Amino acid sequence: MFPYLPEGPIATTCRTLSQAMQERGFEIRTFMPRFGCINERRNQLHEVIRLSGMNLIINDNDHQLIIKVASIPAARVQVYFIDNDEFFAPRKATFRDAEGVEFADNDQRAIFFARGVLETVKKLRWKPDVVHCHSWFSAAVPLYLRNCYTDEPLFSSSKVVFSIYDDSFEGFWGSAFRETMLGEGVPADKLGPEGGLGYENLIKLVIDNADGIVVEAEQLPAEVENYLAASGKKVLRPEGEPGSNERLEQYKAFYDSIL
Repeated sequence: MFPYLPEGPIATTCRTLSQAMQERGFEIRTFMPRFGCINERRNQLHEVIRLSGMNLIINDNDHQLIIKVASIPAARVQVYFIDNDEFFAPRKATFRDAEGVEFADNDQRAIFFARGVLETVKKLRWKPDVVHCHSWFSAAVPLYLRNCYTDEPLFSSSKVVFSIYDDSFEGFWGSAFRETMLGEGVPADKLGPEGGLGYENLIKLVIDNADGIVVEAEQLPAEVENYLAASGKKVLRPEGEPGSNERLEQYKAFYDSIL
């Protein structure tokens, strides 16, 4: 979200939406990856010792979870950052290297981010009514909530909303993603076709596991559009200028309808 990343459809929407829902009486918690391109000193990030220190075991490997926090004073919004010395901190980019090549382990980074968010929420002992995920990098969150955290009281009544933007990734998330999610407890029949997941099939999995979908993309891939129409899920296609009161009120009404 902005100002930690440059303004754009996702970063700006997350920034204005967080503030707007806070001002409308929602109690919110906002999470994002601590990408290596985020300047900690300029943005005044600091580690939350009481939340950091746990290790997430993924594929029988220990990955240290570091939680940092920063505030946007004008918005009265606090942002939690999911950090790790392997997946995020050393890379001075978000999803691609300096040559524009996607990081080969983006799928594992997305899994770590999802687990990190959910485990941090458990530590906070906070029970969310709505879990709103933005873009494909958060796609593992709905899979976890609907398949691995079903016995967790904090998430027992949580509704999942997912926003689709005009962003995607090339190629496929290969067998490592499937094997990792199987190891985490997601049934094989909930993971789509074997042999790797492309962007469109990943979004289909998210649709299967979400209660509502927000379409921020100007145009969805035809395959995704048809799948969404057949799913019967609640859909919001916001109208009006990004950040406008009119648009933000549509989000609030959508949350109310999901609940």
